Order: sequence, then structure tokens, then C-alpha cells
Amino acid sequence: MAVSKFDHALKNAQGAAKRRRLKVNDKKFAGVCKSLGPSLYKADARWVAATDKKEIATIKKNFVGGKLKVKGDKADAAIEYAIKKIGKSNRHKHRALFYYLIAEKLGKLSKF
Repeated sequence: MAVSKFDHALKNAQGAAKRRRLKVNDKKFAGVCKSLGPSLYKADARWVAATDKKEIATIKKNFVGGKLKVKGDKADAAIEYAIKKIGKSNRHKHRALFYYLIAEKLGKLSKF
């Protein structure tokens, strides 16, 4: 039986969580992955460049502010939480895991 493109990408994202020894709710994590759309499949879009202020501003505006409806200091704190959980020195911050951790910190996993 062939594995779907989404299932393959989900396994890859779950592997990122396991390598960091981070436990995720599989159903909610799959929901976060689905919400990423095509960026889940594109090699350069799959990763978050946490040192890129423009990218972090976009995440804060579109994901945290837009999807999760959180702004200000809480948004900044949740982004910083995700960076620390994955590891500041880790250059490969999987977007699905990054977004999951933000939603978890803000108590917004119910959106997925």
C-alpha cells in the first residue's frame, strides 16, 4: 500500500518531535500539519529560520495573530518558548513542530 504525500510529510514532522524528545498529541499535530498546506511539502518552507526577524514577524502576524488570535507580549512569549523548546542553536526548526509548540503554549490546540 502506497503512503500518501501527507502521511510521509507527517511522519517526517513527527520525527522532528521525537528527535527533540518532545511529546505531541498525534491528532492535534496532524491538524497543525494539515493547516500548513503546501509549505509542509516544500523543502525551504518546511523549516523556520528563527534568526530571521522578517520570518518571525510573518509568523507572529499570520499564524499567531491571524489563526490563533493572539497578539502582543503573549505572542512574543509563545514564539520564544518554541525557539527554546526546539533549541536556539538548532538550525532546523520544523515548521509544524514550531507552530504546534506555539499553539500548545497559548492553549490553542483546540483550533486543530
